[in-house]
Amino acid sequence: MDVRFSIRGSDQAPELESLADWLKGEPDLAGRVRLDAPLPRPGEMGSAADTLMVALGSGGVVSVLAASLKAWLAQPRRSDIRLLVQGEQGEKIEIEAKRVGREDIEGLLREALHAGRPE
Repeated sequence: MDVRFSIRGSDQAPELESLADWLKGEPDLAGRVRLDAPLPRPGEMGSAADTLMVALGSGGVVSVLAASLKAWLAQPRRSDIRLLVQGEQGEKIEIEAKRVGREDIEGLLREALHAGRPE
């Protein structure tokens, strides 16, 4: 199971890279995090990453991811960040750092990951 993150607003690429570095530093997420960039168009050298992919697999990785996101979003300079989270079924949720309670992040992640699946 994979989850895809993108950032809304200004400074998207640097913030996405910062989040990727943060998550890669989490031992339980080692080897599960990668940045994706769109394919360059003819004449372009390449572009900055616009998506962060996290392979969740099974077990308690969602809880680890949620805890790490809470810590990253809690940093003062992150108060205006809006994360768009997309699960494998295409369901999307948005996490706005200044509007969501830190304790709600895991619930929102699980909602995005399990939306469209039968109970």
